[in-house]
Amino acid sequence: MKDTGKKKLSSGKEGLRKHELLRHLIQAAAFALNNGYARGFMEGKIYRGELKRFCAPGLNCYSCPGALFACPIGALQSVLDSGGFRISLYVLGFLTAAGALFGRLICGFICPFGFIQDLLYKIPVFRKIKNLPGHGRLRWLRYGILLIFVIILPMTILNEAGMGSPWFCEYICPAGTLLAGLPLMLLNPVLASAAGLRFAWKLILLTAIVLLSIKSYRPFCKYLCPLGALYGAFNPVSVYKYSIDEEACIKCGACRDACGMDIKVWEQPNSIDCIRCGRCRAACPKDAIKSGFCKR
Repeated sequence: MKDTGKKKLSSGKEGLRKHELLRHLIQAAAFALNNGYARGFMEGKIYRGELKRFCAPGLNCYSCPGALFACPIGALQSVLDSGGFRISLYVLGFLTAAGALFGRLICGFICPFGFIQDLLYKIPVFRKIKNLPGHGRLRWLRYGILLIFVIILPMTILNEAGMGSPWFCEYICPAGTLLAGLPLMLLNPVLASAAGLRFAWKLILLTAIVLLSIKSYRPFCKYLCPLGALYGAFNPVSVYKYSIDEEACIKCGACRDACGMDIKVWEQPNSIDCIRCGRCRAACPKDAIKSGFCKR
């Protein structure tokens, strides 16, 4: 019996390892696709071609030298008070369609900044933890950021031309600092000389998030990301779902042990916190966790 248990444990770990390798390859491919404008990195310029009319599904800064697509959160902020209803409806429609189809599957597989956090967590320093102290309350902070910094402030605080500002991008977004701000300043000395207190604040915030990402699993996704908040709200109703085979499930907790988001998967397979990375499925010794479109 002990030998059988050990074999199952070993098999589960090997399955999880293979799954993670495949997932990281998909993440790397998505990162390369999002940031495939090599000329931007060579010249220190931003791509402004036709593809920038379209949003990437994950968090990837518009101003990254290699970015081929717009960031959905940045696009949403820029149109909330623009009066351009056609564009506004496109952005809202895109986010709604992506969320309704996939939920946070986008976070787990194709978000560039999610991939960066996954890599940071693998750095073998610090004693690893899943959650920060106060996790139960902190996880709701991302909804406050979505409401205040992405929606309310851009719509209510306007400039002389009657336009709002992208508050989340300007004051919080670490993806923008890492993928756009730092590369552009390294490639363009003029920009570096013009950096002020706002950039210094964002650099401090980025540094804190990087250090926390090495220590704990995806803290930005868990506590700060407004895109994850939006997609997570669709998890319970999206077309792509997780489901539990109640007869097969033995509630052993292997799924929660494997889950970086620390979810009791057997109780909440479609939790708003789930990034649908599939680690729970790969770790389940009974193959009791199913996923797919229109699963119930």
